[in-house]
Amino acid sequence: MIKLSQCMIVKNEEKNIETALGWAKGFAFEHIVVDTGSTDKTVELAEKTGAKIYNFKWINDFAAAKNFAIEQATGDWIAFLDADEFFSPEDTKALMKLLEQIESDSKKRELCLGISMPWVNVDDDGKPMTIASQARIFRNDPTVRYVGSIHESLSIEPGRYIHDEKISIIHTGYSESAHMETGKSERNAELLRAELKKNPNDMSLKAYLANALSISTDEKHQKEAEKLFDEVIKSKKKIDAIHKIKAYVFFINKYKNIPGKLPECEDVCRKALSEFPGLMDFEYLLADTLFQKEEYASAWDLLKSCEEKLISNSYWDESIMLTADPTALFGKMIITAQKLNDIENVIIYSTHVLTMDKTRKSILGPCIATLVYYGVSEPEIIDLLSNIYDMENPEDKDFIAQTAKEFGATAFAEWLYGQ
Repeated sequence: MIKLSQCMIVKNEEKNIETALGWAKGFAFEHIVVDTGSTDKTVELAEKTGAKIYNFKWINDFAAAKNFAIEQATGDWIAFLDADEFFSPEDTKALMKLLEQIESDSKKRELCLGISMPWVNVDDDGKPMTIASQARIFRNDPTVRYVGSIHESLSIEPGRYIHDEKISIIHTGYSESAHMETGKSERNAELLRAELKKNPNDMSLKAYLANALSISTDEKHQKEAEKLFDEVIKSKKKIDAIHKIKAYVFFINKYKNIPGKLPECEDVCRKALSEFPGLMDFEYLLADTLFQKEEYASAWDLLKSCEEKLISNSYWDESIMLTADPTALFGKMIITAQKLNDIENVIIYSTHVLTMDKTRKSILGPCIATLVYYGVSEPEIIDLLSNIYDMENPEDKDFIAQTAKEFGATAFAEWLYGQ
């Protein structure tokens, strides 16, 4: 039997705490919650679930608080997820099986101190926004502790991890509502500024601070983030690739949203690709820029390159956007194919996306409108859609008709209502 200790540090997490503790119910033999000063019902709700509650006076040091939690754990393995993170029921079972496999293999048991896995950031609708890699499962070993007062990391050598792509941590903390409710970005910014006073030339700290500020809608924060991200891009110091990638993405998104700044946006995209050749996310962003410049054929070539990388898994780990939501790529391919009068690819990629998620109005609507525009008959359109939707189901039929109407295919919608 695997003895798994679930650990977390919390403050004012009454909205998340039951879900945060619930994923491990029936799998973890103990649930350790370290409270750092909650003023809501977090502790009360955690106690009701049977968790062991400890108090830790907050000293502006995440590593210290997490290490205190680890010291209370008595299991063989520790799962240290935050209150806004969880595993699905299926992935929880897969995790326990993986731990059993490690323990039953003498070489893996000796080698493995931690497990890394995809970390999926989802929006308010539960749809993936970005995907990265995190290590949150580790052996309860005295050599394994967190280091760093903010953006803390585990003290495990790279060669002593096992990576599993099939088990994912779901993270809700980057959603718009989460930031508005918790104010975590402001808290992190304060801590990072304090660290920068001690280490004013630390480019990683500047990158983290820029990222925290960039989420804010405050104009002063945006300007400060821009200055810091500019330093990150121009710096010759050694810095993790992900920091520079986020800096480039910041400027690309900035220019993309300013009228008349598409040439600058293209320049940043190409500069990013010169530093990170073939990086799928930057190819996609350049394709999007070229699409807006009405250079559709060049955009299509880049989108096809992204698709090839995505299908063959020949992309860098740093490609965090398209790996989380491939439908963004296929959606862009659909509207690009429309501009190129390529109805065949409109049908191919619309079908592909809707097979994955048939609720995507933004895909279904343009697809129907395009088919109508090119003179495809109503019965032929229905024949195509019947591969995805149940035309005998009133809800599916109404969804198709309403979507068609919203995207200008009113005659088709009225025809469908008459069937």
